[in-house]
Amino acid sequence: MAEAVQSAIGPDPSLLLVDDDEPFLRRLAKAMEKRGFAVETADSVASGQAIVSARPPAYAVVDLRLEDGNGLDVVEVLREKRPDSRIVVLTGYGAIATAVAAVKIGATDYLSKPADATDITNALLAGDDALPPPPDNPMSADRVRWEHIQRVYELCDRNVSETARRLNMHRRTLQRILAKRSPK
Repeated sequence: MAEAVQSAIGPDPSLLLVDDDEPFLRRLAKAMEKRGFAVETADSVASGQAIVSARPPAYAVVDLRLEDGNGLDVVEVLREKRPDSRIVVLTGYGAIATAVAAVKIGATDYLSKPADATDITNALLAGDDALPPPPDNPMSADRVRWEHIQRVYELCDRNVSETARRLNMHRRTLQRILAKRSPK
């Protein structure tokens, strides 16, 4: 399988990974190197744009929300520098409007976290007319709901009352949900 992936990558195996989640970034970089990509990493919009300006990669995986801004800014610069690049946008907060914006700017595909290296590789190497295969183990509806609540909770600086207001739910209900373990 590794040989098939390496032949599908083509003559330029350069891959830029942009994510501010350091452990995820390290794991993904190691997994993509094993698949034959020449990986370069960035943990911010600024460093991602600097790498794209200096050495535009053939492939890129960009997190949507970064500490210093929006990952779509990196996608825009990459599209200007290298229109033929294949770009996958990752996010822990999946929304249809954001997916549409990412594709309009030039992303090849859009995946919700947690996405594994196989899903990302399939999305990067999918033909222009072919859709990548569906994931073998998609998140359950309960897990998607829990991820959404956790994301809003973090965006509200872990303020339960503000999170409950934004999610239009009772504060005590939210507290019970947050006290439970994440669904599988």
